Amino acid sequence: MSRLIPGTTMKFTDQARESAFSLISPVLEATGGLTLSQLSKLTGLEGTTIQNWIKRGWVSATKGKKYSEKQILRILLINMLRKAMKLEDIANLMRYINGDVEDTSDDIIDDILLYDILCRIIFTAEDEGAFDTEHIKALVAQEVADNTKAIADDEKLKKAMFVMVMGYRSGCLRTEMEKGLEVILDEM
Repeated sequence: MSRLIPGTTMKFTDQARESAFSLISPVLEATGGLTLSQLSKLTGLEGTTIQNWIKRGWVSATKGKKYSEKQILRILLINMLRKAMKLEDIANLMRYINGDVEDTSDDIIDDILLYDILCRIIFTAEDEGAFDTEHIKALVAQEVADNTKAIADDEKLKKAMFVMVMGYRSGCLRTEMEKGLEVILDEM
C-alpha cells in the first residue's frame, strides 16, 4: 500500500515530511483556490460531504465557487480524523484549538502550521513504528517547543494534537482491520 499525505489522496514525498501543505499551496496560488471537483479529487470526499460540513458550520462558507486555503486546511484536518472520530467530536476539537471557524483572532495556531506539524509527527511515528502514548506525547511536545513563538497556548495545543495524532492512527488501524475482515468474509 502506498503512503498518502494525511487527509488527501496524494502520495507521500520527501517534501511532504517538512511541509505537507507546500505540495498543495502552489496550485492554490496559481488558481486562486480549488473548485469543488478539484477538492473532491484531492481529498477523496464526495462534494455533498464537503457541502454538508459547510452547512453545519465546521468549514467556513465559500465566497464564489472556489475553496480558499483556510477552507481546504479545515477539510483536510476533518478528513484525516473522520475514520476514527465522530464528526461532532472533530468539530469540538477544532473549536478547542481555533475557536470560531469564521474568526481567526481566537486561533491558537495557524491552520497551515497545525496541519504541517501533525503530518510531521505522523510521518516520524510511522517511520519509527512507534505510536505508543509516551512516544507521541514526546513528539508533540518537541514540535510545539520548536514552534512555540507561533502558538498562543502550548499546553492546550499539546492536548489537542495528541488526540488528533492518535485519532488519525486509530483511523488507519480501523481501515486495516476492515480490509482483514473483508478477506475473511470473502473466504466464507
